[in-house]
Amino acid sequence: MLRPIVEVDEESCKSCRFCIDVSRCMSPSQCIGCLSCYWSCPYNARKIKFLELEEKNVSIWVEDRVYLVPYPSTLKEALENIGIAFGKPGSRNLSSPCNLGGCWACSVIVDGKLERTCITPVREGMKIKLDVENIDPLRIVHGPQPHKVGGKGTPWWEVGTGYVEAAIWVAGCNLRCPQCQNYYVTYDNATDPVTPKEAARMTTWCFRRYDTKGIAISGGEPTLNRRWLTEFFKEARRLSPGKRLHLDSNGTTITKEYVDELFEAGCNNIGIEPKASRVDTYMKITGITDRELAKNYLENSWNIIRYILENYGGKIYLGVGFAYSREWMTIDEVEEIGERVASIDRDLQVIALDYFPSFRRRSIRRPSVEEMLNVKKKLEDRGLRTVIVQTSVGHFGPSQSSRTY
Repeated sequence: MLRPIVEVDEESCKSCRFCIDVSRCMSPSQCIGCLSCYWSCPYNARKIKFLELEEKNVSIWVEDRVYLVPYPSTLKEALENIGIAFGKPGSRNLSSPCNLGGCWACSVIVDGKLERTCITPVREGMKIKLDVENIDPLRIVHGPQPHKVGGKGTPWWEVGTGYVEAAIWVAGCNLRCPQCQNYYVTYDNATDPVTPKEAARMTTWCFRRYDTKGIAISGGEPTLNRRWLTEFFKEARRLSPGKRLHLDSNGTTITKEYVDELFEAGCNNIGIEPKASRVDTYMKITGITDRELAKNYLENSWNIIRYILENYGGKIYLGVGFAYSREWMTIDEVEEIGERVASIDRDLQVIALDYFPSFRRRSIRRPSVEEMLNVKKKLEDRGLRTVIVQTSVGHFGPSQSSRTY
């Protein structure tokens, strides 16, 4: 059978140990084509080859029924081959949104233990149970840490007043941004996962220890594991009633019903990063090569911003963010973003981020302070009243043009 196999390009490999310490192979003796190492290599030193492999079958037990499935393959592929459907990213059902091993949304019970189907190889005799409702969900978490700046949805007036948030970052993302600013978190499949209650307790301890004004979760993409995220907010609200509970998201997988569920769980502060106004730009930023998928992701992000504002104005504090670099965005598009936000609400908080060289885009130049102040002016010229720009010397907020707040 023809299978995708990942091989190392020795000339590109920098021996950085990322594939050993952060994004580990679950099947080192036989590549199963999960592609997690291909996507996660910081130096793009993994290459995909399609090889004709000897066709083999192994027996696995699913809900006490035996099936013959191809080997080598991931458990996800095996389950799909026998008719088990995976839902859309962000659904409450079994789904596989990151395919990196970080979000754990694809988990089933394997030989009595919760395990990820996207990176786990099938093996002879493994026993699988699909009902995980009575099992605590898991996810890889980094932090908590006190944060002085916060994220896209952090109320701008709180920044500069000490630690504003106790934050955690979760692994796994459905995007493949080549300039990912948090790739050590995004592509981590090696750290031991935690339950949402454990994560909420850790974050609440940090919140109390540093007397922060809120609790925040970012990533990676937090919304990929819906059950984990909503249970996290429920527990955080129980432990810290009345406090600001902040979600930072790329907005791609959030539906209207998901927003409703998050609000009911206690989330009252959301930052959405639609990233761009144009599909071509969005594809450059996110690494998504399927144009139709990129278009759907982009429009969903903008639509969910409007939904939150129209249905939860005054109940959820909302912020919008995008990353500026002339490597992927023109000033004309900055103005388009400003016009698009202004058509929703001129008072909506907008933060423009100045991404620095990172991950697979180490050659990009971080925008200068002058460039970011020009971005700020262009957005304000479109009628926006609450614009913040991140720069190498600090943040510039509303009504500021030459000093940090």
